[in-house]
Amino acid sequence: MKLVPLGDRVVLKQLIAEETTKSGIVLPGQNKEKPQQAEVLAVGPGGMVDGKEVKMEVKVGDQVIYSKYAGTEVKVDEEEYIIVRQNDILAIIQ
Repeated sequence: MKLVPLGDRVVLKQLIAEETTKSGIVLPGQNKEKPQQAEVLAVGPGGMVDGKEVKMEVKVGDQVIYSKYAGTEVKVDEEEYIIVRQNDILAIIQ
């Protein structure tokens, strides 16, 4: 099954949170709060949304930071995704 976002929506896959100690040991982020970093998997067409012209500024493959309480979490084929509006994306990580 494939998710195809509509309007100004974007499908994100949350990045796994890991923490590295000073000695180089990687600790999986199980007890921590989920990070607001994700990879863009699909982008809607933009166009007219709520009476305003919306140009999509993110593209598939971008890593982004999104608002903490933004979007809708969905589970498809045992994978978890987040669907957000483009204006809930705060920054593109370069």
